[in-house]
Amino acid sequence: MVFEDRFRNHILPDKIHMLNVSFLVPQMRREYGGCGGNIAYNLKLLGDTGYLMATVGRDAGLYLQWMSDNGIPTDFVRVIESEHTAQGFVTTDLDDNQIWAFHPGAMQQSHVNEVSQAARSQRIKVGIVAPDGREGMIRHAAQFAAAGIPFIFDLGQAMPLFDGEHLKTFITQATYLALNDYEWQVVQQRTGWNESQILKHVQALIVTRGAEGSEIHTREGKIVIPAARPKAVVDPTGCGDAYRAGLLHGLLHGRDWETTGRIASLLGAIKIESRGTQNHRFTSDEFASRYRDNFGTPLLPVAG
Repeated sequence: MVFEDRFRNHILPDKIHMLNVSFLVPQMRREYGGCGGNIAYNLKLLGDTGYLMATVGRDAGLYLQWMSDNGIPTDFVRVIESEHTAQGFVTTDLDDNQIWAFHPGAMQQSHVNEVSQAARSQRIKVGIVAPDGREGMIRHAAQFAAAGIPFIFDLGQAMPLFDGEHLKTFITQATYLALNDYEWQVVQQRTGWNESQILKHVQALIVTRGAEGSEIHTREGKIVIPAARPKAVVDPTGCGDAYRAGLLHGLLHGRDWETTGRIASLLGAIKIESRGTQNHRFTSDEFASRYRDNFGTPLLPVAG
């Protein structure tokens, strides 16, 4: 929702203790999102199948149909009839200030799903624990580790939910750790672990730095990934999820880290060009052409 004025014109600083304001928003746009949904959508664009494991509410019919229409399996999406689907409401003013309200709804029940449910019926090669309900993230990380399935741990917006000891547990269970630069600082502060200590537990530490690109730290050294060039900067929301889908794609197909990082970078840049998190599209030929234009080398076909 966009408020066609500025919040500062309607909020009196000396009355902030008794705030009571109303903003007229003539237009409203509804987008499909959620970290898991965004990742699965981007994986599908790359030609892969991501099995989304999530909980949604009784109002999820249109979203489930959207997933089906876009070839995203919903086998492990459970409907919690007593809840609404998690959703965020944001009002933005003309200065791009934002007021958010987030309702977790059915997401708080994400722990009712178990990794073993998917592992029994599908050949799961790699997984990701993305921001979700607190208990769900704790259980799913442990379940991936117990099943011997390599997975990425992605802290993201769930950062306030976990202290240093929780983060240490996640890191020891995970195969890969993906963070943005701010989350990376917080993880170091809360755990007391530096890069070398974390790399004793994970095979790779991936740190994204927005327009400055990203870094992939492994036990063999650091790989600097340049940022791909978007044709236009329209909406960065969901860029991190697109990047993580690129990481999963590379891991699925045994690509080297440099190529994997560049695929992830380009996928994030393509997402930025569209409003919303699941409205961008491309063909494999278009993606390969943009990869070559951005990085100066051809994108070789995937193995198998």
